[in-house]
Amino acid sequence: MKITYFIITFLFFRLSVNAQQQEFIDKGKIEFERTTNLYKRLEQDDEDGNSSIIEALKKELPEYKTSYFNLYFDGNKTLYQPGRVVETVKKVPEWMQGPAEDNIVYSDLSSNTFSSQKSVFETTYNIQDSLRNAQWKITSDKRTIAGFECRKATTTIMDSVYVFAFYTDQIVPRGGPESFAGLPGMILGIAIPRMHTTWFATKLEVTEPNTNVILPPKKGKKTNVSSLKTTLQNSLKQWGKYGQRYTWTIMI
Repeated sequence: MKITYFIITFLFFRLSVNAQQQEFIDKGKIEFERTTNLYKRLEQDDEDGNSSIIEALKKELPEYKTSYFNLYFDGNKTLYQPGRVVETVKKVPEWMQGPAEDNIVYSDLSSNTFSSQKSVFETTYNIQDSLRNAQWKITSDKRTIAGFECRKATTTIMDSVYVFAFYTDQIVPRGGPESFAGLPGMILGIAIPRMHTTWFATKLEVTEPNTNVILPPKKGKKTNVSSLKTTLQNSLKQWGKYGQRYTWTIMI
């Protein structure tokens, strides 16, 4: 009886320890699904009221463009980069792809810095700067994403672009997709209504990331956020509202 009692007690202790160890996650890989409503984007960009052209384009395009990115994280370091490729029946033409489709973003949360590689027109930029100082407002709303209960938060970026985020404190690093960060846990969902685009986690793999993976990108013309923004404003000032939205896509 004593031996049986000892075994049961030991097993219960091991299960309790394992449960505690799994309660908070600080290493792994998250897959994000990025979805853009192309029909809404076309309607938004139709400043001249060419509804017949817009309707014709809709027949040639899928309503949504979906792509996947992986976020590797290990402690206070994260790396966001393109993931698996999905083939679709209706192809999205190159002119509709938009800029910054193959973003790579490395974040060092301990030093509050990031380094990202973005393709803009014919130029690849390597942006090195501090992480965005977003003024998040945490709400009481909750949503389950990839099996994690997430709390909703909101902020405004680039003066007027409203952002909804969903984060979980079960995943310790305070990072997220693209260069979003700064909430009390990992961001698993982002929605930007004015861009008609969302990023939502589909799954988490609790694995030991390869230390050779989570590294800053090296390619591209070095710049910072302020300089890139000035370059874009000078290049796109004749594009009106479309140029403004193009800038948002690049600067997120």
